[in-house]
Amino acid sequence: MTRSRSTSRSRGARDGAEAESRAERKNRTRQALLDTTMELASDRSFASISLREVARGAGIVPTAFYRHFASMEDLGVTLVEDSMRVLRRTLREGRRDLAARQGLPTAQNSLAILLRHVHDNEAQFRFLVREQHGGIAEIRRAIDTELRLFSKELAIDLSRLPDLAQWQPEDLELAAELIVTIMLTAVADLLDNDYRGPAAEREIVERTERQLVMVFLGMGRWRPRPE
Repeated sequence: MTRSRSTSRSRGARDGAEAESRAERKNRTRQALLDTTMELASDRSFASISLREVARGAGIVPTAFYRHFASMEDLGVTLVEDSMRVLRRTLREGRRDLAARQGLPTAQNSLAILLRHVHDNEAQFRFLVREQHGGIAEIRRAIDTELRLFSKELAIDLSRLPDLAQWQPEDLELAAELIVTIMLTAVADLLDNDYRGPAAEREIVERTERQLVMVFLGMGRWRPRPE
């Protein structure tokens, strides 16, 4: 009986180790597929990338791709969600201590964090900027959904500002969407080949900050509609 229990425990431990190893291998392969796709998308549209290319880059046969993603569109949506999730978390942490201050420092701080994130994750941002108006409908919708979440979180920050406490949620979200649009334009300009070097970057940052100043000055004159 003792030997039977010992053998059973040994077999269970071995099975558990094998299962963990399989899970780890699956996660590594899945990440390899994502990394390969991002590398391929660095200078071309997602629509031009084939499943066979991605599988070859990850070191698997094409049929094994479907163990990880339902389709190339599914993989593309995952890239969008992963990229934007990291961005939202980064901005959320950066704004945490500024949410109760004036609106402009909050937006400027978010802009500074965003630009640092662009430099650290240029491939992801090139992918997002290119595919925002690209040819894959599922990816466009995923980017739009993530940007709306981004805007809603910024609107919550704005609602904590004393001067905006009486604003309606839809007005706060509209203002947040305008701020996000300005920031995304700055990102696109930074990634454009015509805008390279410290001087060009300073020009983009200064112009973007002026735009944000104008937005917040306008917000200060806005009178919310009566309920």
